[in-house]
Amino acid sequence: MEEPSSSIPSATIRCNLSVPSPKTLAVEPQPVFTSVTSFAPATVANLGPGFDFLGCAVDGLGDYVSLRVDPHVHPGEISISDITGVGNSSKKLSKNPLWNCAGIAAISVMKMLGIRSVGLSLSLEKGLPLGSGLGSSAASAAAAAVSVNEIFGGPLSVSDLVLAGLESESKVSGYHADNVAPAIMGGFVLIRSYDPLELMRLKFPSEKDLFFVLVNPEFEAPTKKMRAALPQEITMSHHVWNCSQAGALVASVLQGDLVGLGKALSSDKIVEPRRAPLIPGMEAVKKAAIGAGAFGCTISGAGPTAVAITDDEDKGREIGDRMVEAFMDVGKLKAVASVKKLDRLGARLVSSIPR
Repeated sequence: MEEPSSSIPSATIRCNLSVPSPKTLAVEPQPVFTSVTSFAPATVANLGPGFDFLGCAVDGLGDYVSLRVDPHVHPGEISISDITGVGNSSKKLSKNPLWNCAGIAAISVMKMLGIRSVGLSLSLEKGLPLGSGLGSSAASAAAAAVSVNEIFGGPLSVSDLVLAGLESESKVSGYHADNVAPAIMGGFVLIRSYDPLELMRLKFPSEKDLFFVLVNPEFEAPTKKMRAALPQEITMSHHVWNCSQAGALVASVLQGDLVGLGKALSSDKIVEPRRAPLIPGMEAVKKAAIGAGAFGCTISGAGPTAVAITDDEDKGREIGDRMVEAFMDVGKLKAVASVKKLDRLGARLVSSIPR
């Protein structure tokens, strides 16, 4: 196995990336590998006040997609041969590529590349539980998009890969890029616009320590259900408040200000107040995290995972223990805590076999 390396050159990650509609390549590329394996990380979307436009990638958790040229698969098509991993993934996820997050993204990339002469076989290893609020569907889509691109030599841009992931997400949980963009690009990402899609990478200072305390209870919160709980209209005062908090959050990320980041992360007045009551114990978990010394705490994505931030790994474990206790004491839910760093690379090739 080769050493993990980012499949996305740093030069292609621009500060402000305007994404045009993808077009099929003029000349069909040929495979440069017989097989590849890619990894895409978990993500924390929204980050409190940044609903549908802010997200970041988390190190050490994610999905793997293995892809190989398969003469038994009809040319121009893809087959899902195997699904394994945590929880009930293998039972719940379809092997029909038209109804699978990884399959949809893979097909989208194949169309962009104009693949007609070879068939591909895909294997998905889920490292993220379904409906966890950690970007499970986005990780599958991102890893699949990168795998297909890499097996043909990596001709597509970051923007094309994000669009492929978005096509997958739109069929599963809605047209939002705050999971799939950071899953592919790594780090913190701001979605400046959806039409046209414009993405901005927010660079958190490399010399600063940032740890995410992720506490996942035994409770599934489907994204579509959690989105249905959101208000159709909001007051002007809440609009102004959330905009100011989102601005403060972005500034804090760029400055490496964890106190400011935590304060903004905890200050959503629009989405979290509607979703927290649907997750047993969430409000108590947030209080427990902040009481234990976290700089801030909120719901990760649509939930049910709670995310808190700190600058010390040992302190993060203590915070996680208090959050787990709160989930059990108040929500009557078992939960598991983990402490992870920021993933600065995003989806990448981790192994390959040349042709």
